Amino acid sequence: MRSVGRWLALPPDGNAATGPRFPASPLPRLIQPVSPSTTARTPASEGFIAHVGRRSLEAGRALADGRTWLPLLAGQMRRLGVDSVPIALFIAVFTGIVLSLLSSYIFTGTVPLYFVGALVGKTIMMELGPVLTGMALAGRVGASIAAELGTMKVTEQVDALETLAYDRYAYLVVPRVLAAALMFPVVTAFAMGVGVASGWVTSINLLDLSTPEFFKGLKLFYQFKDIWFGLVKSASFGGAVALMGCLRGLATEGGAAGVGQSTTRAVVLGCEAILVLDAFWALVLL
Repeated sequence: MRSVGRWLALPPDGNAATGPRFPASPLPRLIQPVSPSTTARTPASEGFIAHVGRRSLEAGRALADGRTWLPLLAGQMRRLGVDSVPIALFIAVFTGIVLSLLSSYIFTGTVPLYFVGALVGKTIMMELGPVLTGMALAGRVGASIAAELGTMKVTEQVDALETLAYDRYAYLVVPRVLAAALMFPVVTAFAMGVGVASGWVTSINLLDLSTPEFFKGLKLFYQFKDIWFGLVKSASFGGAVALMGCLRGLATEGGAAGVGQSTTRAVVLGCEAILVLDAFWALVLL
């Protein structure tokens, strides 16, 4: 009886009312309970998909509302594009100067100096022209859009637009994103031309390189793809910068401090988007 009680793990008083306690099975548990973190991920992922779908429907509806955003497009193109030309040209001038001097330093004693024209042309048209222009305009355009829309949001002007039956995305977002996507390539094209011209002037005045030699190098590896590659990138940069500014501006909360935070985040996100898109287009088109 004592051995049977020990096997059943009876209490000391021998009372088995609570039932026997059998030893744990040595076999591994094949069915594990679902952890709370796993069950929490499903609603989160469903919420993200629903959010993306809702935003996509809103974007499609805003694009279809041409009567709202089309009259505003020309003004935004002037404000975001034409007014940004001086800063883009300023950056392009000094980019061409530095590239000419740097390439001369690298090539002296190794390759003919007319390769300066090749390096200046390729680098400005394919990389530095679009990227540096996009970075500069991310600070100007992205910050301007985020500050403007953020101020409208905290002062309830956005709510007033919806009260007047205006779609906030068709009225505020679409004209700015389209204007930036259309005008960034134009501004970048001017920056490309000025950058190459400043590199040429630097070469003939400071590097003892003649004009025929510079243009010989410029035409040596030139392809038409060099131009449209940079312009395609700049169009995507413009759309991304304006979109980040709009999204951060419309998400502003908390008064003046919130406007400042949204402006900073819009510039940072715009620069990050430019770098990501730059790598993407290099993988896809090169």
